[in-house]
Amino acid sequence: MTDAPFLEVRDLQHWFGGLHVIGGVGFSCRQGIIKAIIGPNGAGKTTLFNLISGAIPPASGSISFLGEEIAGSPAHRIAWKGISRTFQASRLFPGMTVLENVMTGRHTASRSGFLSCMFARPRALREEREIRDAAMDILSRLGIAELAGKDGHSLPFGRQRIVEIARALAARPRLLLLDEPACGLTMRETEEMGERITGIRDAGTTILIVEHDMSLVMGISDEVVVLSYGRKIAEGAPREIQSNPEVVEIYLGSETGNA
Repeated sequence: MTDAPFLEVRDLQHWFGGLHVIGGVGFSCRQGIIKAIIGPNGAGKTTLFNLISGAIPPASGSISFLGEEIAGSPAHRIAWKGISRTFQASRLFPGMTVLENVMTGRHTASRSGFLSCMFARPRALREEREIRDAAMDILSRLGIAELAGKDGHSLPFGRQRIVEIARALAARPRLLLLDEPACGLTMRETEEMGERITGIRDAGTTILIVEHDMSLVMGISDEVVVLSYGRKIAEGAPREIQSNPEVVEIYLGSETGNA
């Protein structure tokens, strides 16, 4: 882990029509940590993720990743540079097994093209085996290898969440964006999700997480950014955030004692 930020966001601005949803947000993220972005509904958290991942371009501002400006770059280029993400709603491909869903995450970075696969060229076949093996390894590390042959859409919601994280990891990201991974999970599933997320960080992937579950956020995060109405109102270690009067008033309120 180094002190130099490998992700740096400066004065990010975005509008939807006349609504200023992101207003001058800036923060940095060091390598090897879990950094949470929290705030009430409508604070701009998911929009911020969409800007970083290239789903939408910012109106202005800077996003630097590994020292390179990526603001406004298309999503596939940002993914190639090493940023992968999950979404709030399930996006598993229907009619595909868990293993096949995870393999699609790695295919975005594969070297063999469509024609090579169609005509079963040796390099393409070898790469396909490597992708399958890598996908199985990820499923094993996340503790769901036994689900490899199951239809992804037949799984309980909590398991689908894990498969989506596995698919994002298959792209071998250096930075993983997790958009509300505990949404809809039971308390036990949330605890297990926290263990998996810290395991991913400990294995070398930096994590930026948007999450409403304060127990999870405060339990696994190294640093926290708080947004309110599209603006950053606080940033710091979980303990600092929990004791920040403005955060308590605007967001945490009476939940602080339970976080």
